[in-house]
Amino acid sequence: MIDFRSDTVTMPTPAMRKAMANAEVGDDVYGDDPSVNHLEAMSAEMYGFDAALFTSSGTQANLLALMSHCERGDEYICGQQAHNYKFEGGGAAVLGSVQPQPLNNQADGSILLAEIKAAIKPDDIHFAKTRLLSLENTIGGKVLPQEYLAQAQTLAFDNKLKIHLDGARVANAAVAQNIEISEITQYFDSVSICLSKGLCAPVGSILLGDERLIGKARRWRKMLGGGMRQAGILAAAASLAITDQVERLAIDHDNARYLAEQLTNLDELSVDLSLVQTNMVYVQVATGLDTALLAAKLKANGILISPSATIRLVTHADISRQDIDTFITELKRHLTS
Repeated sequence: MIDFRSDTVTMPTPAMRKAMANAEVGDDVYGDDPSVNHLEAMSAEMYGFDAALFTSSGTQANLLALMSHCERGDEYICGQQAHNYKFEGGGAAVLGSVQPQPLNNQADGSILLAEIKAAIKPDDIHFAKTRLLSLENTIGGKVLPQEYLAQAQTLAFDNKLKIHLDGARVANAAVAQNIEISEITQYFDSVSICLSKGLCAPVGSILLGDERLIGKARRWRKMLGGGMRQAGILAAAASLAITDQVERLAIDHDNARYLAEQLTNLDELSVDLSLVQTNMVYVQVATGLDTALLAAKLKANGILISPSATIRLVTHADISRQDIDTFITELKRHLTS
């Protein structure tokens, strides 16, 4: 299948499969898994943090960060479109008793700094204590500018807040700007990075922070059922994700731009090319077009999309330029039939 639904569908590379088969393992709950220990130490050093924690998913990494920064009854500020607010099952509220304060995301994915400052609660018994600002980069495929991150860090510091980055696709943000990932992570007290999206690992994310935060997160991870035993089999692939797969993301970005340009030639669809910054293309659909029927027809011809009034198409390691051409051909055929 040619699968445009997400970059989560990427398959582990042959090198990853070999590394997994030959991984040196131990019991990670005891701290004895050398492959996990290597991944965590390497990640912390690469991205400028004291410590790192290997987790089963980005959702778990974000939840551990929120619960480690905040106590019961505290609050974190985020965007309305933030993954850890909108798409993670309300975990911070349900499991952490942490109140989200969502604010509007602007068209570029940012949150207005003035609105963040205005949302910080006074020190008053009537209010939850605002403890944390959480940003996401990329968000909806868009890259937050470095200057904005520096300003957000200053705002957080000046208002005695910690600042977390949901960096599920921070590697895409770095590649799009031709900078190192560490140049983005430097502005944050904690960062989660997903390794099983565009970086091709089969499972896992890492959470980065200082030793105190990661120690607290490790305890929460155990309580939430996230203690893994011979997890080195997964960590072996995860290590290759961050060493071998980052630069390759530029190909995904080029393919997304090519895909978007081809789609602009179809009258029934429209794409804002200015918003195609990384590996995501958002397609506006003409009124009356049945996207569920279109998705069913495409699926019958070996192509997967998620039907919606705005269709998100995602390029990744398992989408080639030829796959895009095949998709455009099939799309034209079904739109005119």
